[in-house]
Amino acid sequence: MGFVERLHSSVRRLIAQIGREQPPETTVRLTFAPGEAAQVDFGAGPQLVDPATGEIRRTWAFVMTLCFSRHQYVEFVWDQSVRTWLGCHRRAFEWFGAVPARLIIDNAKCAITRACMHDPQVQRAYAECAEGYGFRIDACPPHDPQKKGIVEAGVKYVKGNFLPTRSFRDLANLNAQAREWVLKEAGLRIHGTTRVRPLDTFAVERSTLLPLPEVPPDLGTWHAVTVHRDCHVSFERALYSVPFALVGKALWLRATDAVVTVYHDFKPVATHARTRRPGERRTVSDHLPAAAQRFFAHDRSWCLQQAREIGDACAQLIGQLLSDRISERLRAAQGVLALKGKYGAARLEAACERAIAHDSPHYRTVKTILAGGHDLAPVRTITPEPYAGRARFARATASLFEDDGPTFH
Repeated sequence: MGFVERLHSSVRRLIAQIGREQPPETTVRLTFAPGEAAQVDFGAGPQLVDPATGEIRRTWAFVMTLCFSRHQYVEFVWDQSVRTWLGCHRRAFEWFGAVPARLIIDNAKCAITRACMHDPQVQRAYAECAEGYGFRIDACPPHDPQKKGIVEAGVKYVKGNFLPTRSFRDLANLNAQAREWVLKEAGLRIHGTTRVRPLDTFAVERSTLLPLPEVPPDLGTWHAVTVHRDCHVSFERALYSVPFALVGKALWLRATDAVVTVYHDFKPVATHARTRRPGERRTVSDHLPAAAQRFFAHDRSWCLQQAREIGDACAQLIGQLLSDRISERLRAAQGVLALKGKYGAARLEAACERAIAHDSPHYRTVKTILAGGHDLAPVRTITPEPYAGRARFARATASLFEDDGPTFH
């Protein structure tokens, strides 16, 4: 045996000896009082056709298990987003008709933004959910999923006993079967650890859970946004206006099912009804600069109404501007009406009358008339003289057939 072989053999014997000297790994089973805690986890679900896209997608099973009774809430969803996470919590509490005092979770991004043994950072929207329902969040230490072994066993039970024996038309049918299975099979089985039926134990535990709030909290998700040059922020491909003074600033947007609220320095600066249609804009005119507010407020209907109040000539001139088939003349109409502020309605009406008489219904014509004071003089109607008698001008031409000089035609 060579030196290298002898060295390897010695190392193996040393490792084996160290292993024999170390005590075996031990574990302690956690026990929970009624109503004390529930554990929450996601597990992979079956693949189904997404009706929104027509594509086959993976579903996920959201499972919340009460630690004392082992009664479960099971819901299959398309994603693990914050919005889905919060909605599943709401429906789970409604399913139980009460709230556990503590929720034991892992470090999913929809719940914990920074995993840490001692100081985990809770996702802002999830913290609001905990405050609204009155439960405390207990995040497992990183890489230590055994702390929520009850729900992990529950997820395995769902995947091993519910999914393999059934087929599903769509997500709604999947969830309907899951609810029936929990009540008629999973809840009535003799649990492998507690040796009692979960629903029987839940009947005792339910009175120890926290009551549901009289008014459910308004659950919302938080998103960092930046104000674009058009005074709008973008969220889920829709646009919402904020005050123009905040252009370029980084803000926070909170979205619920019905409302979008934008915050700056912890103060709300804009609130809009939420839209689901991509590309749609929600705009409050007061959020725009003064010039933009005036432009959008002075639309075609406003221009026509203002012109009629000034006079017939002004109404005729504005009507001609807005009915132009080639050019958009809204700004010209707005400009004509703005001259009222400097020259008054009477002079503007006279200037419009003169511009129409000269067949020049343009903003620059009206402005020139007013600036030169030409509107103060009476309008002269120029009538062309009728053609009669001999022509004023004649052109001399040479006849191709006569030799006695030119003739006039």
